[in-house]
Amino acid sequence: MAGKLVLSGALSFVSLPDLFQILGGNNCTGTLHLKSQYAPNPGLIYFVNGNPVNASSGSLRGIDAIYALFGWTEGKFEFNEQGVNVGHVVKQSRMEIVLDALKMVDDGVIKKVGPPSLDEAPVVENGGAKQGGEEVLQVTKGPFVDYSHVLEEEDYRDGERIVSQGGHGKWIWVILEGTVDISRETPTGPVTVARLGAGCFVGTLTALSLLPYSRSATATASGDIRLGLLDTEPLSREYASLSPDFKGLLLSLDGRLRKVTDRVVELFMKENKTKGLTEGKKVILKKGSSKEGAFTITDGESCVVGQSKKGYVALLTLGKNDVFGHVPFMDMGHEPRSALVMASKDLKVNMLDMGNLQGEYNNLSETFKNVILNTTACVLMATRMAYYLHEKK
Repeated sequence: MAGKLVLSGALSFVSLPDLFQILGGNNCTGTLHLKSQYAPNPGLIYFVNGNPVNASSGSLRGIDAIYALFGWTEGKFEFNEQGVNVGHVVKQSRMEIVLDALKMVDDGVIKKVGPPSLDEAPVVENGGAKQGGEEVLQVTKGPFVDYSHVLEEEDYRDGERIVSQGGHGKWIWVILEGTVDISRETPTGPVTVARLGAGCFVGTLTALSLLPYSRSATATASGDIRLGLLDTEPLSREYASLSPDFKGLLLSLDGRLRKVTDRVVELFMKENKTKGLTEGKKVILKKGSSKEGAFTITDGESCVVGQSKKGYVALLTLGKNDVFGHVPFMDMGHEPRSALVMASKDLKVNMLDMGNLQGEYNNLSETFKNVILNTTACVLMATRMAYYLHEKK
């Protein structure tokens, strides 16, 4: 095979969702080759900077091929680092693909390819969060756990709170076993904004800084779970060593999570606090744009606008020191791939040096990278809940 072989193994040990996390977290460019004795044709998925851009499996191409390959439970994989010269036909973000595919596998839309099962009916280990009796959020899982950062293991029973909204404390846990529901309290009851599985984190990036901090959501055990309490001292040292631009990028990412969660609560409560939010603003970054570059706002504000099945949804506003644009290692289902950005006339920005930021990201520990990936996944899940509630209103 052409290219440099950098990763290989068995799908029964490293699943395709795990491979997407690994390749995405390391911004890999190359070709993922999949073979299974239970499938007549091999599968190929092409990645550029960690994002899938095309694929093939038998007669299937593009996103259809990728979805089909998520049904493979047995087989071998090899990833070759190499230049990719194919059409970029896949428009969905990496995390969107993973969440959609996992739900389709659970719903039976994607056919499972592997050894015959002794069970007559499929058993779903982790279902989705329900709103009004309807399954909405799929459980997302993180990459492999680095136990060198785990101080001790803690067990929680079904329904037991790990942290409460508004509480203090900068502890961060990694989920070793089970599922944790992340929710916001409202006058009419809690609304779930994310469901986290093994390898994900309970805690945010701001907890690694010296800034004042309070919990923005409640984390509750869904079933009996086991968590690993992280040693945050080395992670805090990593954070302290970062450039001001990179710190600003991380704080802006955390801010996005809080703001889009606020938007979920507003939609859940049927409040319309975004009325007139886009008035007087013009589109400066179109949805689906291939425009490179990211910017820090120095004056004025911008608005991130997504799109549900019922039309456009204002998701959040960004102000001074916030960042918008294309950041290769932050795949959160927002701009430029899945949302547009509008700005006020007085918007002023500084362009970030993405080469330097990418270099800093590459030098981070895997655990720190995974905390960033976890935050982007939570932004995406909260955004999806916002879309769901917008469609139901």
